[in-house]
Amino acid sequence: MENQDSRSSPETVFLAFLGGAIGGMIAGILLAPKSGEETRRMIQSHARRTEDDIIERAKEARAALDEVIERGKHFVDDRRADVEAAMKAGRDAMKEKMDQYRD
Repeated sequence: MENQDSRSSPETVFLAFLGGAIGGMIAGILLAPKSGEETRRMIQSHARRTEDDIIERAKEARAALDEVIERGKHFVDDRRADVEAAMKAGRDAMKEKMDQYRD
């Protein structure tokens, strides 16, 4: 008797894989709870709802971003006015002191 190698050949592994894949497809078809058409409609419906939800959230995010930008603009304008007032007060005080020393 010849001594046989205990490993499977690549062909045997491929055929076992192919047999398992075919068996899985048959089991999936026989045991599927819904028909293919129903499943496709369900997936399309879910995709549409998800798309609508994403669009709605994007609109909400855009509105929130616009609000933050607007508040930021007001903040900068307020601070600019404060800085300009402080600079004017500083210039006036400096001019007054210089006028005092000139006299």
